[in-house]
Amino acid sequence: MTPTPTHPPIRVLIADDQMMVRQGFTVLLNAEPDIDVIGQAVDGNDALAQADALRPDVVLMDIRMPGLGGIEATRRLTEPPGATVRVLVLTTFDLDEYVYEALRAGASGFLLKDASAAELAHAVRVVAAGDALLAPAVTRRLITEFARLTGAPRAPRKSRVEHLTERETEVLSLVAQGLSNAEIAACLVVAEQTVKTHVSRILVKLGLRDRTQAAVFAYETGVVRPVGY
Repeated sequence: MTPTPTHPPIRVLIADDQMMVRQGFTVLLNAEPDIDVIGQAVDGNDALAQADALRPDVVLMDIRMPGLGGIEATRRLTEPPGATVRVLVLTTFDLDEYVYEALRAGASGFLLKDASAAELAHAVRVVAAGDALLAPAVTRRLITEFARLTGAPRAPRKSRVEHLTERETEVLSLVAQGLSNAEIAACLVVAEQTVKTHVSRILVKLGLRDRTQAAVFAYETGVVRPVGY
């Protein structure tokens, strides 16, 4: 069932050097009553300029573009204090090493370019709501795979874990494994609102913006060890 808009539509900017991809996604998203594609960018520099002028809620960002690539563009969009734009990375391969770097740069999740119209719209809504597109198993597999390749836990970041309580560390571990708030609540036998409170405190204490960054942090600091590590 298509959501009935009760507030202004989600403003989306599509950044991809392939015109067919940009136009195809534009048609699919504009068919949704609660989503409005407000611009198309051909590379990272164009995406930065248009994002500054148009103020989108979500940027669909291709990773591999000529000139300024998607990773650096993502970093520049999400790094400034108070930045509210969310970046959803577009990729052709589900185990693209650059996707992991994009997540570390501040992306809220990633989406394969062959995603269905329903998957695309869902991803935009999830990211626009301030959540991270972390649930799909492929995302967890990507994070664990490339966390393994980064080597030993990073000491400066690892020290920040000490600021978490035992329960917050436990919740962080479950977030990193891709569990939703409801699933974590069931696992810990607590109210879902309690889990939401823990997640919010974790993000504030660690200086992270969403669950995806929390998951990356958890793997990089050794809070969670990738399978077979």
